[in-house]
Amino acid sequence: MADKKKLVEAITSREEDFAQWYTDVVVKAELVAYSTIKGCTILKPAGYAIWENIMHELDARFKATGVENVAMPMFIPESLLQKEKDHVEGFAPEVAWVTMGGGEVLPERLCVRPTSETLFCELYKNIIESYRDLPKCYNQWCSVVRWEKTTRPFLRTTEFWWQEGHTAHATEEEAEARTVQMLNVYADFCEEILAIPVIKGQKTDKEKFAGANSTYTIEAMMHDGKALQSGTSHNFGDGFAQAFGIQFSDKENKLQYVHQTSWGMSTRIIGALIMVHGDDSGLVLPPRIAPTQVMIIPIAQHKEGVLEKASELKEQLAAAGLRVKVDETDKNPGWKFSEQEMRGIPLRVEIGPKDIEAGQAVIVRRDNREKQVVALDQLAEAVKAALEQEQADMLERAREFLYSHIYEAKTYEAFCDLIANKPGFVKAEWCGDQACELKIKEDTTATSRCMPFVQEHIGETCVCCGKPAKKLVYWGKAY
Repeated sequence: MADKKKLVEAITSREEDFAQWYTDVVVKAELVAYSTIKGCTILKPAGYAIWENIMHELDARFKATGVENVAMPMFIPESLLQKEKDHVEGFAPEVAWVTMGGGEVLPERLCVRPTSETLFCELYKNIIESYRDLPKCYNQWCSVVRWEKTTRPFLRTTEFWWQEGHTAHATEEEAEARTVQMLNVYADFCEEILAIPVIKGQKTDKEKFAGANSTYTIEAMMHDGKALQSGTSHNFGDGFAQAFGIQFSDKENKLQYVHQTSWGMSTRIIGALIMVHGDDSGLVLPPRIAPTQVMIIPIAQHKEGVLEKASELKEQLAAAGLRVKVDETDKNPGWKFSEQEMRGIPLRVEIGPKDIEAGQAVIVRRDNREKQVVALDQLAEAVKAALEQEQADMLERAREFLYSHIYEAKTYEAFCDLIANKPGFVKAEWCGDQACELKIKEDTTATSRCMPFVQEHIGETCVCCGKPAKKLVYWGKAY
């Protein structure tokens, strides 16, 4: 990086206190405000604009696979929730209940949705009759409530925003294909738009979603070496269908149970954006997701023609398809530079009287602070090229960081030492016994992140107990 000077003193250094750095960035970049309700946050315009771009990009990708959007109720009757035993047990500690309405005690408790599997099951039971009705591929954008004990903005909050997709299929093979397809949609989105590389794999039975046959995950690595589960896709098989009686007549006119999937990504991915790309000056947003890609900063804007030229350049860049603003506030340029850096705006354009006279402008990248003098008649092309290079460079740096923080362990002593002293992921063989999984968590606080789809072979025995190994697992501490 060309210049690592810390421009915003109000932000704690990452190396000094990573947790406090994260909180500082969230607050100083005005992404959220704290509400009076414990564990709930208010998404401010800067934070919601990022979420809007995420929604827009993901929604288009979902629809390209045949998904349609719906809106389901916020409340779930207790009797409906109780129909799937494993699902209920998995969410019971986090459920919020409504017991009164209009001043009267309700005849049945209503759960404030922690997720909507049961609601979709009730809908599918009523609208699916024949194989001609399948598949059903629905998604909803909403908020959900899970009563968390410890909260942190974006990463874990009592209420959070997300999308949840729910599909129903005629065969096990179709459901499995959709489960994997949606995980790949998430992985591609993270790498192509958010510049976040991920590890794809399957969760162990201990870590899978309550009620699922199998759960697939994308795991990202934060700057402090911890994992963040960034998106999941679940194959429910016909378990929910049997519990809710969702049947259809097949081509031979025989009754069959549907096979279902569910998949989701939430505002927690904004936390990943912050922790993967941010630096000691604040937020660093990849250009493709940034609400404002370019900030034009007039220098000596009180002088004749400067603001007019800045406005003209804004129109040119906007016409070229860029998201661009002009900072016309009366703050001095140095303050504007710092503020733009703190908010993570990918590129700034500096234009002053001398620049206008010379027919040029100065463009500065946020990620590495590289400066480039550009002729005004070539500004749009230069800005586009700089943003594309910045996007590519951010992904490459994140990828290098990820793979340089993945280690291998063949003995338990080496495994424990790596977890304690080398932040990152540890690849190690596992026998498949949950007892070993629990022991590892108890001894190291690390958890199984996933069994990668591409299985390597680094040993014959389980790193924990020494029994024959069945799977290679990525282990690590996580948010």
